[in-house]
Formats: sequence, structure tokens, C-alpha cells
Amino acid sequence: MRILVTGGAGFMGSNFIRYILEKYEDYEVVNLDKLTYAGNPENLRDVEQNPRYGFMRGDIADAKCVGDVARGVDAIINYAAETHVDRSIMEARDFAVTDVIGTLTLLEAVEKYKIPRMVQISTDEVFGSIEKGEFTEESPFLPNSPYSASKAGGDMLCRAFIRTYGTPVIVTHSVNFYGPNQYPEKVIPLFVTNLLEGKKVPLYGKGLNQREWIYTEDHCRAVDLILHKGALGEVYNIGTGEGITNIELTRLILHELGKDERSIEYVKDRPGHDLRYSINSDRLRHLGWKPKTTFERGITKTIQWYKDNPAWWKRLKSKKFQEYYTRQYIER
Repeated sequence: MRILVTGGAGFMGSNFIRYILEKYEDYEVVNLDKLTYAGNPENLRDVEQNPRYGFMRGDIADAKCVGDVARGVDAIINYAAETHVDRSIMEARDFAVTDVIGTLTLLEAVEKYKIPRMVQISTDEVFGSIEKGEFTEESPFLPNSPYSASKAGGDMLCRAFIRTYGTPVIVTHSVNFYGPNQYPEKVIPLFVTNLLEGKKVPLYGKGLNQREWIYTEDHCRAVDLILHKGALGEVYNIGTGEGITNIELTRLILHELGKDERSIEYVKDRPGHDLRYSINSDRLRHLGWKPKTTFERGITKTIQWYKDNPAWWKRLKSKKFQEYYTRQYIER
């Protein structure tokens, strides 16, 4: 099988590429990535010489670029996305272009080049916030940030293509990812690396917002199963059932690093901050999947990775790196 992974230089895409190359000795992977600030070629240094791996720099919103790389592939896994809620509040247009127009471009390529299957990687945030209970695959979309709205737009295009053209697409909605190689703007790597630097961690509001978390390897296993056994035209939630508030998460990280709550800096809550996410993943579990890594075990492994790889994250957090990508954004 020849698979096109979009956004493969990012956190989840790179982990999935490595997972596929290790598990399937006869599979080939093509990585299409725009290499924005979160796309890091270093994430795949260990596989870049693999003859079954290929890389192309490009934008999923560019139809010609997508056409050049999509011809002849057996499946597309769309990890490419703008994903950080805080950035979406400041730069909403970028999110709409990548998450909506980019998804549309991929769907058109699936139709044009008769690609047998596409898996859309999306988020539970499209459903909005829920006080009690769980969202199912049939729950209505009620996004509350530019990020979640743009992902909902891409997902709705998938639905429209399925219903209108019979396009072979599967949509996934996942809880929050975490693990090695995650860009240090996300809450877990930000808090871990701040504490390793002797800095405080900025906690929104009172820290009562609740999320579910999934370790990267468990998510890779879920997408692998959906790719091979998922029903075309279906939607699958990917959840662990392990809900934890942000203050509980913070205390766990503090404990793992030998810190106390004096390292917390409570900051003003961000606009439109959803209070609670929770999704039902029974449909996926009926295919034979369940998470293997508990949150406590996963967070320990993740923290150890950041301890062992300071050069990786220190470069990304450096003033010089941030100024470079700010300049790239302004000049483009």
C-alpha cells in the first residue's frame, strides 16, 4: 500500500508515519507538509533515508501540488491542519484556508484520481462544550473557536462529498493528543518545558476546564484500524474516557517534576474557552480498538522524553526561532 500522509512533519503525523513504516514492511509513505512553524523535519530524521519514505514540501490548499503527489496513492491520511486554539483567535484566516480549503482540495483529488480511501483527522472540539454525558458521532457541531469552526467546516465538506459524490472518506474526531515531539505551545509540553527551565506555568482561569487525553501511540493504532477496517462514509470518535481538569493535569506534572503549586501562574481565561469535552468511542471499540496507555503512564513517558531531548525543544522556544517564524508570517 502507498499512503499519502499530509502534515506528516508535525507531531501526530510524524508519529503515524514512523508507526506505519515500522509495522508494515511493504508499505510506502509519502509525506506532504508545508513546513510551517509546527512542521519539523527533525521529527523524522530517523526515517528520512528509508527507501519506503518520501517527502514533498507543499500546501494541501494548492491543487496542483496535491495532484502531483496524490496520483497513484492508495489512501490519504489528512493530518495537515492549523490546530492551536490560541493562534486561531489571532490568525483565524490561516485556519480557514488550511482546515477548510485544504480539506476541499484533498477531497477533489480523491475524486479526480480515484483514490480508494481518505481518512480525515479531526477533533472533538467541533461539538463544543458539554456539561454532562458524552458526545456521539451524531451529535451536532457547535464549535466555539475559529479553530474548531474551521475543522467543523472541513468535516462538513467530507460529509457533503460522501452524500453527493459517494467519495470514499472516513472522518475521525479525537480527544486531545500528547506524547513525544509535540510542539511546545500545547499545554503539556509547554508546562513541562517551562518547569524544566525553572519558569512558571500559565494556567487559564481556575483550571477547571476538563479534557480527555490520548497518548500518541494509541491514536496511531486507532487510525491504523480505521484505515484498514473502518466503513467508508462513517464517522469514528477516538476517546479514552479519561477526563481530567486542567488543574489536575497541572498538579500531576508538578508532582512528576518535583515542583509545588507556587510554580502556577493563574492567567486570564481565553475567549470562548470550552469547559468540558467528552466523547463516546463505542463505535471504534467495536472494531477491536481500546487505549493501552493510561494517562499516568503516558505523562511519565512524555515528561521523560522532554527531559532527554532538551536540544529539540529549546530551539523551538528560542527567541531567534520565534522571531523567524513571526517574520515569515508577516512577509507571506
